Amino acid sequence: MATPRLNTKSPTIKRILREAAELSTAPSPDLHAAPASDSNLFEWHFTLRGPPSSSFESGIYHGRIVLPTTYPLRPPSFRFLTPSGRFEVNREICLSISGHHEETWQPAWGIRTALVALRSFMETDAKGQLGGLETSEKERVRVAGESGRWKCAVCARSNVDIMKECEEAAKEAGTIEDTEVPKELVIATKEDLEKMKDSVEEAELAEGFVQTVPRDPTEPSTPARPAQGVPQPTGTRIQETIRQDRSRHAHIQAVQRVSQDGVPIWIDRAIAGLVICIVFMMLKIVLGY
Repeated sequence: MATPRLNTKSPTIKRILREAAELSTAPSPDLHAAPASDSNLFEWHFTLRGPPSSSFESGIYHGRIVLPTTYPLRPPSFRFLTPSGRFEVNREICLSISGHHEETWQPAWGIRTALVALRSFMETDAKGQLGGLETSEKERVRVAGESGRWKCAVCARSNVDIMKECEEAAKEAGTIEDTEVPKELVIATKEDLEKMKDSVEEAELAEGFVQTVPRDPTEPSTPARPAQGVPQPTGTRIQETIRQDRSRHAHIQAVQRVSQDGVPIWIDRAIAGLVICIVFMMLKIVLGY
């Protein structure tokens, strides 16, 4: 069967291909992600190491990513295929970077960024999160020890084999570990997001500000880094705008004063006298004098 042709002019396809190329040319020793097949770029498989200094440290976990057709405007969804003791197997995870919380997703984030955050998020408690599990540390250590032998039927490789290739590729490319979660990325459960929302509303109320219209769903909860090429309202720019407004206002007032002061006072008196004469003549006619 011939491979279907892709619309390479589509912004979504361009973005997916660019991310796939970046993950290939700058491999990480701790995670791997790629389309599951050449015929479907919207389904990816990922493999990642457990976060260091945790009960998942010795584990290697495999999962599935589904990208929406409007990616990156809408977030991807994630699910683990390998038992981890932290997430349910083959069930979509509810995270602020996933499709369950589109309002917190930022198109500037990508698959690598999301996986780095997902890896660090494994250490947190489930707290009733959708797709989350509460298990003992002993159980998680046991599952982590068995995870390397797990083999994906689609990828046809074990987790150990995949990570070994990642290590070798990263060593050749000279790339470093992806251990730091980007500061601009807020990753939380639904409960945490509600607490953050309540805290923001309380702070706004304390400052005398009340949100009377719905927030833009694409607006980040924290100040996002400005896009390149878009002028930002810095302090100097704001002050310059204020000076321009004051200058414009002063000019309008000056024009109004010139217009008012330019009328001689005798013309005003003549007009007043003429009005009095007209009124007197009308009274004379009405009264019959």
